[in-house]
Amino acid sequence: MVGGLKLSEVAAGRITSLAPYRGCEAALSDVMQAAHGLAWPEPGRMTGGAEARAIWFGREMALLIGPDPVSGLAEHAALSDQSDAWAVLHLEGRQAGEVLARLCPLDLRASVFEPGHTARTQLAHMAGSVSRIATDLWQVMVFRSMAAPLVHDMETAMRRVAARHISRT
Repeated sequence: MVGGLKLSEVAAGRITSLAPYRGCEAALSDVMQAAHGLAWPEPGRMTGGAEARAIWFGREMALLIGPDPVSGLAEHAALSDQSDAWAVLHLEGRQAGEVLARLCPLDLRASVFEPGHTARTQLAHMAGSVSRIATDLWQVMVFRSMAAPLVHDMETAMRRVAARHISRT
């Protein structure tokens, strides 16, 4: 906790990359909807909720986060277990967007990057993913080997944003 900001590690559960076979996105989305209650995400978007979420993760790729994938998904996409590859953090608070704006080159204003939006991006000096889960809740993912540097960089940014807001009052 720094000021009104909270950084926490998330036990995301299973993380599976999904890469649909050519022409199979619609069928894959149907299986995802029937089995997990979520559709294939549009570019830059997420579907689902806290228990099961699909995050756009690049051209013709998404991450299924939470549930074990049903076997029917493999008929329409290449699947790869990524559970041990990613560190997942949540950043909560009114100034969370300001913190992330210090670390990545995205326009994170609420009018541009709304809840449900996601992007692969650079975070400080690391490749990662930023997703806006709710107005004041963000999910940040980096390769697990980069978790400690990410936490350090985020805590530094959190302290600077908090100090800036204290000095204004």
